[in-house]
Amino acid sequence: MPFIVMGAGAIGLYVGGRLAAAGQDVALVGRPRILDALARDGLRVSDLDGFDAHLPPGRLRLADTPDALAFAPDTVVLLCVKGGGTAQAARALAAACPAGLPVVSLQNGVENVARIAAHAPALHPVGAMVPYNVVLRGTHVHRATTGRIHLQRDPATAPLAGVFSAAGLDALAVDDIQPVQWGKLLLNLNNPVNALSDLPLRDELQVRDFRIVFAALQSEALRAMARAGIRPAQVAPVPPALLPHVLRLPDVLFTRLARRMLRIDPAARSSMWDDLEAGRPTEIDDLCGAVMRLAAAHGLRAPCNERMCALLAGPRQRLTGAQMRQALGL
Repeated sequence: MPFIVMGAGAIGLYVGGRLAAAGQDVALVGRPRILDALARDGLRVSDLDGFDAHLPPGRLRLADTPDALAFAPDTVVLLCVKGGGTAQAARALAAACPAGLPVVSLQNGVENVARIAAHAPALHPVGAMVPYNVVLRGTHVHRATTGRIHLQRDPATAPLAGVFSAAGLDALAVDDIQPVQWGKLLLNLNNPVNALSDLPLRDELQVRDFRIVFAALQSEALRAMARAGIRPAQVAPVPPALLPHVLRLPDVLFTRLARRMLRIDPAARSSMWDDLEAGRPTEIDDLCGAVMRLAAAHGLRAPCNERMCALLAGPRQRLTGAQMRQALGL
């Protein structure tokens, strides 16, 4: 099954690299800076469970635009750009791809399938959820947390879960991806907390003040979901409704009860931290912004998520847990 990965960032390179290492035909579409490095050095793919493989230069097809690639009848596009780039990527795919081609959204957030449909109406968008953190350093991608990819069950991508799993990308097809995506969004609300803390994920999650901020963002999201009739799926060791309560526990109790949540590579940080460090736009609108929009659509407000959006919109900040709580009025 040929794959075209649109967005050769951390997730795109990890998923594409695992598929290519398993013998699948993979093309990567990305920025020239990344593609030049891949053409020179190849791609190293590893994970915290011990997998480690190097794909030499030439093993992957590389292109800076999708119209430079050929599309076989069974090609599947894996869309891995940040949410803010979905519209532009969808338009580029619409101009290059044959009608009906499946485009699987391996992106954070809950609104990307609708964006693909709006900007590439002739294509076939399919929702998905990638649960883990991937660290990208140069041409080395490393999966730093655990989890299972979820895919919307769809005739156009029926073999996909099996192909992914055979490549070491544990995957499951589900009848309704929306609750799964909202369940993942609850976890992604830690991304801005981690980015502003300037700490590795595991260190940040062991500080109660940061967890209280994370819990406040989740509580507002859960309130909006309840009003909207959305029941988020459990994609973490703790059920969604209990997550804020567990996060607010004292450090000693949290560390004891949340061992599985803390199974994180010591060097891992959120992708939002990477974006802030590089001066790139962040995904804050796809996370806290989505909570704000859902709340507003059902007569509610999400003030902590609003304040977090404002913090990320300004100059780069590095905040202690106490400073972050104060900024959010907690």
